[in-house]
Amino acid sequence: MKNRILKTAQNAKTASRKLALITRKTKDKALISMAGALIEGRSAILKANQKDLAAAKKFGLSMALIDRLRLDDKRIAAMADSLKAIAGLDEVIGSVIESWSVKNGLIIRKVSVPIGVIGIIYESRPNVTSDCAGLCLKSGNSVILRGGKEAFNSNTAIFKILEKTASNCGIPKGAINMIATTDRNAVKALLQLNNLIDLVMPRGGEGLIREVTRVSRIPVIKHYKGVCHVYVDKSADLKMAEEVCFNAKVQRPGVCNAMETMLVHKDVAKQFLPRMIKKFEGAGVKIRGLKSAEAIDWSTEYLDLILAVKIVDSLEAAVEHINKYGSMHSDAIIAKNPRAAQIFLDGVDSACVYTNASTRFTDGGEFGFGAEIGISTEKLHARGPMALKELTTYKYHIIGSGQIRK
Repeated sequence: MKNRILKTAQNAKTASRKLALITRKTKDKALISMAGALIEGRSAILKANQKDLAAAKKFGLSMALIDRLRLDDKRIAAMADSLKAIAGLDEVIGSVIESWSVKNGLIIRKVSVPIGVIGIIYESRPNVTSDCAGLCLKSGNSVILRGGKEAFNSNTAIFKILEKTASNCGIPKGAINMIATTDRNAVKALLQLNNLIDLVMPRGGEGLIREVTRVSRIPVIKHYKGVCHVYVDKSADLKMAEEVCFNAKVQRPGVCNAMETMLVHKDVAKQFLPRMIKKFEGAGVKIRGLKSAEAIDWSTEYLDLILAVKIVDSLEAAVEHINKYGSMHSDAIIAKNPRAAQIFLDGVDSACVYTNASTRFTDGGEFGFGAEIGISTEKLHARGPMALKELTTYKYHIIGSGQIRK
């Protein structure tokens, strides 16, 4: 197995050198063809997905996690649309970030280039396979995909379609790769190849991310857990707050940008909470924290119809709570007072901070990026939805006319 993974990484490295020179026209044509191939191959994808869903039910996964895993015609169409959207984005490779000249006449240009080879280790959601392949291709990076066992059949079916189509469109063999095994030792072997792989991004449960970070010799950007908050300020429009909080928790509870804790200012708690909790309970949401709570209630990513609720004395207390227990992912304030909103925006140390909107918008597609390979909760070198620009680095082009240093 180690030899097979080594060979895959070597092929990816070789392909990355070629891919960096591929024209935008070739990449975009491949992406459009890949989108069409997903639609044409949906029967095979759905058949594979049914195997994964049957296994998930057998192993007792929650309904929210099963929802993350499930594919249908609509979700496959959304995957195809994402690839088309990526194709329509401006080219980022080769763009001049800045340029200047120095006293001796040298012209120095800071130019955007691909990172090289990117490893994505992920769980549950099969659309990640398509999104990551598309973004890496557009940004000129080779990608090595390693999905979770719960989506093994779905991921494999999607990968085979994408890889074959890309190859037929002139994309170098080895540009899109998948580690086709559920053996955990494969991940450990992959993470030692720092001479071949330039960046790793894990996205999934806390255990996966901690283990990847611990084992990896390769730089890691973490798509960490989403302990996301909505704070209802004393100045909030309570009807808006009710709608935003319900959407943030219930619309799709098994994803990383769903609300896990709702904070409510004491001055509006009696007016807001009874109606809000009744609405939550009508949707099957279990409430934690109001009567008694432990630290674990505030720091847990439930990924389910479970919500921690806390009454706070002030805006400052809400900000302090979020910075203490949150995961620096996505947090929101509902407030009519612009000063309160600005204090929240400035004070909360998260990748995405909202005023008067649901945290569910933290997504590459919703941000206009086409898709994302993950939501970075790091501060270097990328933060928030990672899309094309975040998949690049830069180098300097220095243009001379015979200068020598004295």
